[in-house]
Amino acid sequence: MTYRLPSLSLLRTFEAAARHLSFKKAAAEVCVTPAAVSQQIRALEAYLGVPLFHRKVRALALTEHGAAMLPGIRKGFDCLAAAVESTRQDAVGPLVVTAPPSFASHWLVPRLPRFAAAHPDVDLRLASTSDTVDGPREASVLDNLRTDPREARSNVAILYGKGRYPGFRVVVLFAPDYVPVCAPALVEAGLRSPDELPRFALIHDDTLSEVGWTAWLHKAGLDAQLARRGRHFSNAALALAATLDGQGVVLAPRPLVEERIRAGHLVIPFDLGLPSPSAYYLVMHERVARRPAPEAFERWLLQEAAQ
Repeated sequence: MTYRLPSLSLLRTFEAAARHLSFKKAAAEVCVTPAAVSQQIRALEAYLGVPLFHRKVRALALTEHGAAMLPGIRKGFDCLAAAVESTRQDAVGPLVVTAPPSFASHWLVPRLPRFAAAHPDVDLRLASTSDTVDGPREASVLDNLRTDPREARSNVAILYGKGRYPGFRVVVLFAPDYVPVCAPALVEAGLRSPDELPRFALIHDDTLSEVGWTAWLHKAGLDAQLARRGRHFSNAALALAATLDGQGVVLAPRPLVEERIRAGHLVIPFDLGLPSPSAYYLVMHERVARRPAPEAFERWLLQEAAQ
């Protein structure tokens, strides 16, 4: 099919000028002079036969025709950029991974040397925030995943929740059991059965809304009122830090504490687990998922989770 279109340089200049509403800023972006931008816009208006901008003193505004054309032009450039980026294999930007604090520090970080050894060419950068747990603030993380296709950087996230993230590629990693864990010193002090719990402090991770001490105590056949006692922390990383310090017993996702248990830093005093209704998910935009670095990270992450 033959397309009757003006030159892409004219359309690119229009998109930049319409986005900035400034010929000067558009000129800096496309590396020409403001006079050249003005000439290109006039050439495009002559081709279309309609004005695209209202030129005012120290102001620029889109006409009705310009405003109607802009969304389609933007979408077209986004599609072009995504098609080119999905084909390029040589220009690999950084892979930015955002994860919950406890998942990052206790599960992902100890495994990252294996990823680096298998993929030395990937520039992986790890960030951590509690916004990665389902709730009112998760939208900020999802917004960051909407990577501009013209950017080489790839944003992905590990989210803990129900997996309902429409518009994104969602891959389940695992749904953890929550088990009581504590420092070995508490077991030596007599914590060997659930009946001994009233003598020790309960540590609460306040980010848990569906899995907590009340539900676990009920399953263990103990008085759920015990859950009103103890020390509260704003996230799982702080709760685990207090537990490692011997301050009490915490409910923790089993996969996140297995390394600490093998190292002898933590123990499970009684193996009674509470299944979580939520899971950890790898989430990324579909156009990012086709890039080599996110693809490699997904394959590696699933292999680690399967183990």
